[in-house]
Amino acid sequence: MKVGFGADHAGFELKQHLMETARSLGHEPIDYGTYSADSVDYPDFAEPVARDTVAGEVGLGVVICSNGVGVSIVANKVPGARAALCHTGWGAARARQHTDANVLALGAWEIGRAIADECLTAFLSSSPEEGNHARRRDKLARVERGGIGAAVPK
Repeated sequence: MKVGFGADHAGFELKQHLMETARSLGHEPIDYGTYSADSVDYPDFAEPVARDTVAGEVGLGVVICSNGVGVSIVANKVPGARAALCHTGWGAARARQHTDANVLALGAWEIGRAIADECLTAFLSSSPEEGNHARRRDKLARVERGGIGAAVPK
């Protein structure tokens, strides 16, 4: 499967490592940048990964910044993107199984390579479960549709 990877300068080194991990697992990593550790803005990389994931250009996305919060917020602004900020392999698997998360957000300064590998491996090897989880995902989609174009409170 094609997996999109995007990171800011804080996530650059971990992105490079995780693309190799994805490749070793039989996936095709697609690099959305950044391409060095020079300072950049995380929305410039998280948004295109999320958009292409929703559009089906890549099967799943991975976004990385220092703590994972900024990239997860940006990715979740894209309708249809369901970014999950994960710190364990168990959490990454549950994100796929229960919410059909399609973008994995990671904090490079919060987790090391070994845990990041566990998160990525679990995320890529898990799939959405049916039953109660499908019903809850339908409700999540209704909330998302209701929020698009909604007035912002003052």
